[in-house]
Amino acid sequence: MARAGLSWWWDSLPDDLTQPLGEPLQSDTEADVAIVGAGFTGLWTAYYLTELNPHLSIVIIDAAWAGFGASGRNGGWASALFPASLDAIARRSSAAGAIALTRALQDTVVHLGAVADAEGWDIHYQRGGTVQVARNPAHVARLQAEVAHSREWGLDDSDLTWLSADQAREVIGASNVLGATYTPHCAAIHPARLVRLLAQAVVSRGVRLHEGTVATSIEPRTVRTPYGIVRARYVVRATEGYTRSLRGQRRALAPIYSLMIATEPLPSDLLDSIGLSQRATFTDGRHLIIYGQRTADGRIAFGGRGAPYHFGSRVDPRDDVNDRIHDALIRTLGELLPALRDVPITHRWGGPLGVPRDWMSSVGLDQKTGLAWSSGYVGDGVAASNLGARTLAHLITGQDSPLTRLPWVNHPSPTWEVEPLRWLGANAGLAVMSSADGVEGRTGRPARRAEVFGRLLGH
Repeated sequence: MARAGLSWWWDSLPDDLTQPLGEPLQSDTEADVAIVGAGFTGLWTAYYLTELNPHLSIVIIDAAWAGFGASGRNGGWASALFPASLDAIARRSSAAGAIALTRALQDTVVHLGAVADAEGWDIHYQRGGTVQVARNPAHVARLQAEVAHSREWGLDDSDLTWLSADQAREVIGASNVLGATYTPHCAAIHPARLVRLLAQAVVSRGVRLHEGTVATSIEPRTVRTPYGIVRARYVVRATEGYTRSLRGQRRALAPIYSLMIATEPLPSDLLDSIGLSQRATFTDGRHLIIYGQRTADGRIAFGGRGAPYHFGSRVDPRDDVNDRIHDALIRTLGELLPALRDVPITHRWGGPLGVPRDWMSSVGLDQKTGLAWSSGYVGDGVAASNLGARTLAHLITGQDSPLTRLPWVNHPSPTWEVEPLRWLGANAGLAVMSSADGVEGRTGRPARRAEVFGRLLGH
């Protein structure tokens, strides 16, 4: 399995987690459930289906191998974050539905740790929460408004709280700290360990995994590949940022690249100076998202947006590394955590994530066609994919539950615009958010352009 350089997570896996788990499909086959994509969504769906109905025959196919995509490359945040705001969710459903989805995601963060413990999986899970640092007056205004808004929704300090500058500095040794928000609803994990251990588990339960098998199209009760046709009562699309490769799906999700770096393991005195002793994941108040964690072996794994959207929703392995963006991430990390300015960077990587046109993740099943999906996590899929998979398992097995009544179930996102409008819009948004951060950094005043653009996206 050619995995070197895919991410630091992959390069740090023990050998027993890197062995192939399934041969390519050789001929036509049948199953009760066919799943396209062996990342978190597809594998968790199989995992919960085998729990609810061990007699189901399940086939998973993946163009590369289990965990090749975002599941093995992400920032390792198992968070309760959701790309659409509470207000946006409520507009599409109800206030009660928005809160129910929030609570379900919060519970999922804990559930992931419980499953790992029950299975004996060492995924470096630590629920240290997330700290979001305010580093200029515009950040302070925006983050305090976020806390106030959460109170309007009936949420309290156990959901999101404001930290003074002194309190924030006790958590993280960042520069220019004026305060921070903190939520306990996030765990730092080693994502590649989780996805490969999960893959081993579903294979041990009798799920047929065919790695190295490209799906060219998903149709009612049918998956077409160059090696044969898979026919099944239910077909699950679990392809996220790679959905554009399926026939007729190019405009379903926009593949947006997120890139990461990892430092070498840090000495104890340096770790003490930057804090994060409970491995809280961290970010700051800028618009152009950054994210980081202190890994179990004492590195900082750090990432962010900023890579351009590629015309025609292109996904190309050559775009996994972008020297301009990776160099900018190194500078940003050194500016955020000055103690790390001269620390060697051992790994650079990246990959695409899936963005729906309305930024509303969704999960669903069409009983008439047997087509099911869970997707559009916009980079916050570690926990959301687990919640989506449990929901799919209930929908497929016909079990009515609180999960199947959450407001993201069967939500129809509109398709993205045709090119060149898609390219123009996506990259204009990138430019707007980047320039807004520049304005706020220079003036300390909130940049209205970012607020206006957010409204255009339906946030």
